[in-house]
Amino acid sequence: MENDTDITLCGPFKATDGSGRAHDIKAIRIFDEGYGVIDVYIDFAAPVDPKAYKDQALISEIMTRLHSLGYVGPDFGHGDLGLQDKKLIVLEAPEEFNAFAASKGWKNLAEEFDDDE
Repeated sequence: MENDTDITLCGPFKATDGSGRAHDIKAIRIFDEGYGVIDVYIDFAAPVDPKAYKDQALISEIMTRLHSLGYVGPDFGHGDLGLQDKKLIVLEAPEEFNAFAASKGWKNLAEEFDDDE
């Protein structure tokens, strides 16, 4: 579900989970602004296992893709469990991701408050 507040970091690619199943990923995206912690949305073409957000092999392939795009930093943890869906996993990026996201157009709304110092 993409709209005008999304930044697409990556288009379609395939990733394999820990059981050896290949998955078609439609996109990796983020919202265009936020307050420091960035949720990273991975959209799948077909439903995935409800616990896909825990699959280390799958997450590793997603992280490899993000590193190939220029992200330098640690792997992500899973996002809010309520955000996980049949065709979507949500990962929570560490602070090190913010600079990469900003280079893609993301705006850190928390920086507006830093001007008060």
